[in-house]
Amino acid sequence: MKEIKAIIQPFMLTRVVTALHKIEGLPGITISEIKGFGKTRGGKEKELSDEGIYDFVPKNKIEIVVQDELAETVVNSIQENAHTGNPGDGKIFVTEVVNVVKIRTNERGEGAI
Repeated sequence: MKEIKAIIQPFMLTRVVTALHKIEGLPGITISEIKGFGKTRGGKEKELSDEGIYDFVPKNKIEIVVQDELAETVVNSIQENAHTGNPGDGKIFVTEVVNVVKIRTNERGEGAI
């Protein structure tokens, strides 16, 4: 199993989710509103903390756990549909998932996703 995390521009979220929804066998997705900065250090939102003022850029994070054979399809779909060619398009991270436990049924492994 693979976990795919994608950080994308908020204005691309609907396009990416629409494309993902068309993938047969996709178990589901989780979406979060986040903020941060990359190499270019953002510059849209300023936040004051005890250490100073930091610039953050709003983004969306998509998280998906899929069977290994779906991972490349999901990654390609996100990449194609989140791409604008401009700085800040985001990143996609793919990691190995050791186990999944479905809380309601205690089902484990691929059947739990």
